[in-house]
Amino acid sequence: MDNLDYGIIGNCTSAALVSKNGWIDWCCLPEFNSSSVFARILDKNIGGTFGLECDPAYRIDQKYIHHTNILVTRFEKGEDRFEVIDFMPRYHYEQGGYYCPPDIIRYLVHISGKPEFTVLYDPRLNWAKGQTEISLNRDYIKSYNTSGKYESIYLYTDLDKKAVIEKQKITLTENAFFLLSYNQKIRRQDTNRIYLKYERTKVYWLNWSEKTVHLNLYDDEINRSALVLKLLTFQKTGAVLAAATTSLPEAIGEVRNWDYRFCWIRDAAMTIRIFNKIAHTSEALGFLRFIIDVTPAKDEKIQIMYGIRGERRLKEHILDHLDGYHGSKPVRTGNAAYKQKQHDIYGVLMDVIYQDMTMYQVSTEHAEELWTIVRSIVRSVETNWEKPDKGIWEIRSEDRQFTFSKLLCWVAVDRAVRIARILRMDEYIRKWTRLKLAISDDIHRNAWNSKLQAFTQSYGSDDMDASNLLMESYGFLDPSDPKFHGTVEATMKELLNDGLMYRYKNKDDFGVPSTSFTICNFWLVTSLCRIGRREEAEELFKRLLSLSNHVGLYSEDIEFGTHRLLGNFPQAYSHLALIESAMALAKGTTTESKLFKALHKP
Repeated sequence: MDNLDYGIIGNCTSAALVSKNGWIDWCCLPEFNSSSVFARILDKNIGGTFGLECDPAYRIDQKYIHHTNILVTRFEKGEDRFEVIDFMPRYHYEQGGYYCPPDIIRYLVHISGKPEFTVLYDPRLNWAKGQTEISLNRDYIKSYNTSGKYESIYLYTDLDKKAVIEKQKITLTENAFFLLSYNQKIRRQDTNRIYLKYERTKVYWLNWSEKTVHLNLYDDEINRSALVLKLLTFQKTGAVLAAATTSLPEAIGEVRNWDYRFCWIRDAAMTIRIFNKIAHTSEALGFLRFIIDVTPAKDEKIQIMYGIRGERRLKEHILDHLDGYHGSKPVRTGNAAYKQKQHDIYGVLMDVIYQDMTMYQVSTEHAEELWTIVRSIVRSVETNWEKPDKGIWEIRSEDRQFTFSKLLCWVAVDRAVRIARILRMDEYIRKWTRLKLAISDDIHRNAWNSKLQAFTQSYGSDDMDASNLLMESYGFLDPSDPKFHGTVEATMKELLNDGLMYRYKNKDDFGVPSTSFTICNFWLVTSLCRIGRREEAEELFKRLLSLSNHVGLYSEDIEFGTHRLLGNFPQAYSHLALIESAMALAKGTTTESKLFKALHKP
């Protein structure tokens, strides 16, 4: 069974998925949202891949270099041993800024013996449309595609180039390399230069990881998830992607296949909230800059999502010529959800603005820009909070009075009041406090189901929704509030199946969901921890850790019964929620807090 056994490499410009046997089955260049170079994950026949074919007797193991985004695949057959070290270069220029080109480096390290392999280098440019031609040059192998828009890539190597493209057997006797680039290189590439890029990239990631908050519990899991979230940030604008892929299905054979290579305001804001908690300030400030750049004029609507460069039109297209992941069609690019109304974005966005204004030094000019955005958001809430919308789960068919949307409208106004206090804008405090109380009263009156003793999915509904588990974390309910306890218990009773959570069980546009939404499981862990049921929380959390893939990564969904990973991958939602759960469980156990207590004993 295919379980999305891939590692991800990247450099905050683009990313690639490397299978556990060392094949690159997914990569878009030069950026995350470009057309594919390799897409075997979406079509095993024509998608394209880049791998090494060895004798089946080779044992293959894969792992990350500790606290980095550098992936090592080890091949071993008796004395014949070598490693493929995969990474995309990322490090600081001496003169400032970052070196993060659209390059993939495969550094082959000879360990012992005379290992043999053939190279399967099969790029299929422009979503595998038309024919990708290959030409052999003195310094590189060039691949190009003229079907539709022109695309080309360059492969540099110190191995026999003719043997590479003709799939001849190669014997490795010393270290070697492949460098795949969207750009033609100006400098000569050799193993010394490749090794230098490897060491510089390793140092960059080790330094980045060192800044992450370190806890005594679940430190490695937190760090791996933080590294995934960092890979999903776009260096050039500060945007945060929902995932690195498109069209990986929520369930095999169904049509819930979406393109997630965009910046959802909700997902990104939740990610930034986590970056703030784990002490990565530059990512938080970069996203704030992105928000300022994409936020429209005072009389325009905020979209729920944008392209990674702030694009507003994300028209959806279907690629009929690709079979889809295990035959799950359609394969989509673009996402029509950008047109939807989702009122929860006001709250998640305002929450991030509030955090940044309280945690960081903000210049007067910056504060004035943010204050304008704050007032625009509150105006949008005033206009829209009583209207139905599509909700957090983007139900396409009908608008409803979703409880989570109302909750986040309350969050938006609550944070706006706090910001107004910081800026001493008293006239706004009084006005907005009245609005905040009106929304709160409305939620308690219409979303509370006295029969179920819980807040339900939408007004007047008997359906439970896992998103209501966030009522406490956003400050709407106190963890000791009986209404929160009741909501947690009713949500577990209704949505827990096979030890995993549905996000909801009522029918949507495509029927009843058939897989567990990964983030909802971590929300339950955090909620159980908050209401004092720590042992249950720990047991569920440890089980969830056992369900990651072989290198600790999570997708959007987990299949009931088989526990197969499904959905777009790796999913920012899943990893940010893992961090939040781990921090809830580890609260009060940090090395720093223990040291503080030891030094201050009476």
